[in-house]
Amino acid sequence: MSEHWSGDRPRYGKTIKVDNGLKATSKRGDIGATWWSRRFIEVLESFGMGGRLTRGRNYARQGQVLSLSLSTSMVIGLVQGSRPTPYKTRIAIKSFTGQEWQRIEHALAGKALYAAKLLAGEMPADIETLFASLGLRLFPATQRELTMDCSCPDWEVPCKHLAATCYLLAESFDKDPFEILAWRGRGREELLDRLRALRGTVRSAVAREEAPPLTRCLDTFWQKQTATSINLGDPTAAVRADAVLDQLDGVPITVGRSSLADLLRPAYLALKPGD
Repeated sequence: MSEHWSGDRPRYGKTIKVDNGLKATSKRGDIGATWWSRRFIEVLESFGMGGRLTRGRNYARQGQVLSLSLSTSMVIGLVQGSRPTPYKTRIAIKSFTGQEWQRIEHALAGKALYAAKLLAGEMPADIETLFASLGLRLFPATQRELTMDCSCPDWEVPCKHLAATCYLLAESFDKDPFEILAWRGRGREELLDRLRALRGTVRSAVAREEAPPLTRCLDTFWQKQTATSINLGDPTAAVRADAVLDQLDGVPITVGRSSLADLLRPAYLALKPGD
């Protein structure tokens, strides 16, 4: 027998080693290279799991997790323990509703920097603030917001098998931050398509209110204008750093399959006034 019971808790035998399991990239110290994966780990550690996290971290580094899959609301892992049959772990979180995602998408599209970061495959540093402004949380704040279970006989939740799954989940967030959003109910392509469509609507609305594009006023561009003929607009309005790129909308300049304007926009948004 690989394990036996003592009192109310099982006592485990020797763990069955795995040759081709999923191994954590981190070999020592903390797991999680980006702020968003560390944020998830910090939430887990705040639950006071103690030694179970340490044992789970060792399992993650030894490659005891055989598989890990993520879908809306649910993460499922197979973890090899001391029994021949791997244990099945499940970590569930409530996904946002369709109406909540509509509010999130409009809020993200309304922030040029947020949209540009996401379109570039990055997670905006203060995206949690945006979610909070909508009365939502991207990361769970309490253990009650996560539902965890494992097929092992350990009655403690999370057990080391669940902890190992959590650590590898955090590293998967390092590789693809969109998995956090997919877990909450919106996949990468669907979200980016929505942001592109919404950003296009915003730019079109702004373009109708701003000056006509240069291609429409070449004949008068160099003519001297009188003070009364110049529309200065709202002197308190903020000037978008990427506004000049709106002139490229509709111009068929591409690099590979991407438009030049979309490729340049993150760089323009990163510029500070006076650069």
